[in-house]
Amino acid sequence: MIMHKELAGGRWFEFSLIEQMANVGADVGRAIKWGKKGDMEKSRQAFDRALELLILTVRDPKYKGTGTLKELCRTKEALVDFFMCDNEYQTTDEIWENYFYHFCYAAALQRGL
Repeated sequence: MIMHKELAGGRWFEFSLIEQMANVGADVGRAIKWGKKGDMEKSRQAFDRALELLILTVRDPKYKGTGTLKELCRTKEALVDFFMCDNEYQTTDEIWENYFYHFCYAAALQRGL
């Protein structure tokens, strides 16, 4: 089931990498927050939204054949490992919050905030 129908219809590809990753990061942050509060259903829903946005980012034609695409795929793999598997990469809430913080900060700067 597609949760972001308008974005999946092509609007997502109009966003910059910074905007895309800031949006992914917002849902990752929500997933972490709900997980810490013990609400695993809301945590999973937020992760599912983040994963859908990250998959859309991976499919963005502007990254085809680039190092950016490789980084996006690695990020997706590590996030799935963290939230859904055995956390073989041994990432933490703090690692993910720090990783996405920079995109959120840069997106805020782009918006003039």
